[in-house]
Amino acid sequence: MLDAWIESALLVDAILGLLLLEVAGVVLLRSLLGVGPRLQEVAGTLWAGAFLVLALRFALVDPRPLAIAACLGLAFLGHLFDLAQRFRRPRPGLRR
Repeated sequence: MLDAWIESALLVDAILGLLLLEVAGVVLLRSLLGVGPRLQEVAGTLWAGAFLVLALRFALVDPRPLAIAACLGLAFLGHLFDLAQRFRRPRPGLRR
């Protein structure tokens, strides 16, 4: 049964759905309770993860090299954005 889920990309679609729920959860917790990270702080990680999962989906269902490469490139941009956010944030206890 798991093989069928993987081959049909249902598992990958479920993972993408969970990523969307994670985004909604971060936004709701921040806006309603004022806790948790700001969306800007996790956007790069979520962006990179979503495009990596999307690249996997293309590889499983419709293996078009250009689409897979585009998703991987966009995931890399999300990773770079995440790194830029982390280096921009001041760290407690570190002197500059």
